[in-house]
Amino acid sequence: MADSSGGIAPRGPGRIWRAFLWSMQGLRAAWRHESSFRLEAYLFVLAAPLGLWLGQTAVERVLLVGSLLLVLSAELLNSAIEAVIERYGPEHHELAGRAKDMGSAAVFVLMMNVLLVWGLLLAPRWLPG
Repeated sequence: MADSSGGIAPRGPGRIWRAFLWSMQGLRAAWRHESSFRLEAYLFVLAAPLGLWLGQTAVERVLLVGSLLLVLSAELLNSAIEAVIERYGPEHHELAGRAKDMGSAAVFVLMMNVLLVWGLLLAPRWLPG
């Protein structure tokens, strides 16, 4: 959340703790209200350990698991965009539709990134070269 004073607020353990709690509220809301987020979270729970096991170096593991985390992050942002748009009503508006489509496209692009990263790192190990 933004600082209400408009200035730079001191950062301390209490402030960090509140930011953590707000983040947990956001994750709970996404879990409760967004079926796409739940599906991607389930896939993360299955694929992340696989990525940690298949990655041969720390960099490979970071790329494999990090690409999955990016999808979850984009889904959270997409859900936030959709929630704000729905706040203003269900009627169709061209800009609202465009914003929702672009948010969905961002998730799709990062899903393609997962395929690219996993394919480029793992396919050479199993395909005859």
